[in-house]
This record gives sequence, structure tokens and C-alpha cells, in this order.
Amino acid sequence: MTSMSRARVARRIAAGAAYGGGGIGLMSAAAVGLLLAEVRMARRQVGNGGGPHPPSADGLYGHGYATPGEPPIRLVLLGDSTAAGQGVHRARQTPGALLASGLAAVAERPVELRNVALPGAQSDDLDRQVGRAVSGGDWIPDICVIMIGANDVTHRMPPTRSVRHLSSAVRRLRTAGAEVVVGTCPDLGTVEQVQQPLRWLARRASRHLAAAQTIGTVEQGGRTVSLGDLLGPEFEANPRELFGPDNFHPSAEGYATAAMAVLPTVCAALGLWPAEEERPDASRREGFLPVARAAAEAASEPGTEVTAAMPTGPRGPWALLKRRRRRRVPATDPTPTTSRGVSSG
Repeated sequence: MTSMSRARVARRIAAGAAYGGGGIGLMSAAAVGLLLAEVRMARRQVGNGGGPHPPSADGLYGHGYATPGEPPIRLVLLGDSTAAGQGVHRARQTPGALLASGLAAVAERPVELRNVALPGAQSDDLDRQVGRAVSGGDWIPDICVIMIGANDVTHRMPPTRSVRHLSSAVRRLRTAGAEVVVGTCPDLGTVEQVQQPLRWLARRASRHLAAAQTIGTVEQGGRTVSLGDLLGPEFEANPRELFGPDNFHPSAEGYATAAMAVLPTVCAALGLWPAEEERPDASRREGFLPVARAAAEAASEPGTEVTAAMPTGPRGPWALLKRRRRRRVPATDPTPTTSRGVSSG
């Protein structure tokens, strides 16, 4: 499917989400019926990613940067098992810990991490998670990272409903004063056990949802990063290296790949990225596009950022599409300390 076609589908989904429309199916009823047996088989082979609870990585990172009177940056992760870090055994291997330690090194300030993500969550759980993230009036996050969407696809949640919940979550967090970065739906077409034609349908559904998520997020003042590579080409090429033991959730190396894709956008949202890298680079096909086109292109290219750029014009809202260079997550103290100063990792 071309990016223009994907842009049209994404616009319809986002419009349905905004105006309360019904579900826009990404698969026909006939196709779903033919594939039910294969879906059940794939679920048995892949499993639900069950197992031990993800390790808790909450705490303070980069405490060596502490300065009297200067509070730490407050980072909250929301979403599903990917945001929670399911599939690894050590707190420092989770995406929250990787992002917190990287952000602390770039900002040269401590970072206080809270993770309210829930394994197995779909987008309709974000309302509860946002409530936890901003429940304390004296503790408002500076930056929130949301990773959601995979379970919406596998459980066939109508994409309009999925985007409506995500848009509402972004709006509430922005209203509370937090910057928001959304890692969009990963490419489920690369899960090793899923065979054709389910693989093709899963990839198509994932990319359509990712594009629609981008439109909904950008319209509410957030930024998105395409996480197609979370289960995308790199995972497809190196499944034994980048998938965890359950062959569904990422391994430590896979989470590091995702963190490196998201960290530059987190830093940019907080005004910490070099100014010269904020200007679009035409040689890398960066620039200003109608938001639906930017969303469609980002869904096809992992690690691509989309953020609001201009007021609405004759062709609708516009956005800046950037292909940020991936950098190694800066090394800093990978072990958080709780408020009591005890290692939580």
C-alpha cells in the first residue's frame, strides 16, 4: 500500500475517533473468519507474553548530577508490556530505565522515573494510567512516554476507539503540563510464529493504526516516534538476538534499540537536543507535510518523528517529519535509587 493510501485510511480512522464514529475495520469479516484458526494457532505458539512480572525500575537515575535546589526531571512511562519492560529480568534493561539514564546524561540532571504501564493493556486502559500519572497534585511529570497499540491489533479493538483513547490520554497529560512522546504501534507482521496471510494482515493493521495514532497524538500537542523497528526489520533479520525468550517481547538488546529510537525525541521535547539538529534536513527527506502524509511515511520508516508544525491550513494540519540519527544511549548510573536510597534494580 502506498503512503498516500495509508494517509487516507489514517485520516478516516482519526476523524472517526475525533467525532465518535463507528469502528473502521482493517480486515474484512470474511478474512477474519478464514484466519480464526490460524490466529488461535499463532496465539498458542506465541503465547500472551505471560511470565514473571516486569522488574520495577522506578527510582532516581543520574543522582551524581544532583544540584541543591534543582529538582529532578520527572519521567513517566505508560502503555502495555513493551513500556513495562516485560521479557527482561533486570530493571536496568527495561525501556524506562534506559530512557531515564540516557535522559539524565543528556540533561546532566537526575531523572525520577515512574512506570504505570500494565502488561496486556489496550488503549482503553490509558485513562486509568493517566489518572495514576497525574494523581498527585504536587507531582506532575515533565515528560511522559506512551507505548501502546499491539494489543489493540491482536484483540481487534476498532482503530477509531483505540485512537480516541490515546488522543484523550495525550490531551489530559498535555493539559496537566507534561510533554508527551508516543511510540506508535509496532509492526506485528514480524512475529516469527505468524504465517501468511495473517502476517501481511497484521503488518497492514499495525501500520494503519500507527499512522492514525500519529494524527491523533500530534493534533493534541504530542510527538510520535515510529516503533515499527521494535518488531520490525531488525527483529525480522535477527529474531534470536532481538526477541526475548518468549519470542514475542523484545530482549534487552531489543529494548535498547527502542530506547535509542525514542530518546532523541524525548530530549527534543524538553529542549535538550542541539539546535542545529532541530532544523529539517532536506538531504534526509525531512520537512513539513500535511499531518496525514507525515503519519503515513513515519509508519513505514522506523525511528521517524512527527510533531506539530503549523496551524491548520487548506490541506489540514501540518507536521514536521524528522529522521533523527540514532545515537548510543549515553552511559550513566544504570541503577536507580528509591526515595530511601536503596537500589531497586
